Amino acid sequence: MSGLAGKTVVLYLENMYNDLEFWYPRLRLVEAGAKVLVAAPEAGREYKSKFGMPAVADAAFRDLDPASLHGVIIPGGYAPDLMRRHQAALTFVRAMFDAGKLVAAICHAGWVPVSAGILRGKRCTSFFSIKDDMVNAGALWEDAAAVVDGCLVSSRTPDDLPQFMTACLGVLRG
Repeated sequence: MSGLAGKTVVLYLENMYNDLEFWYPRLRLVEAGAKVLVAAPEAGREYKSKFGMPAVADAAFRDLDPASLHGVIIPGGYAPDLMRRHQAALTFVRAMFDAGKLVAAICHAGWVPVSAGILRGKRCTSFFSIKDDMVNAGALWEDAAAVVDGCLVSSRTPDDLPQFMTACLGVLRG
């Protein structure tokens, strides 16, 4: 795959991230020619997955510049509940959404767009246990492997990663 040369996509990171939902998008983006910028509460810090796999943040949420970036992908696991406690993470997601740039969430990552206030009237999906949170935030929830509504891409579980990343790559390519 190619076609994303010159594009930089942010991949969110926090402790207890879902291994597959972080590493699979990272590798697919690199294969497609994109630069991946891993962002977390603190740059240079190591964060561990649900199963203990470490990943290091390149940047802090507060240092992200929406004007110079092309999309953001938010992995699930328990990490989104921690991510949404950082106003800078939510402000960045809102800015990317308002600019019409990719905002993608899989599984429990739907909590971040909920807290960023960007789901009202938007079609999306998530892990079934946060459906009520999404609907209460105004989302039009669907049970589908991947849902695309403009620049917003969402999926349910790690099993949906192929469809999720196909949709993400499609939005990034325009």
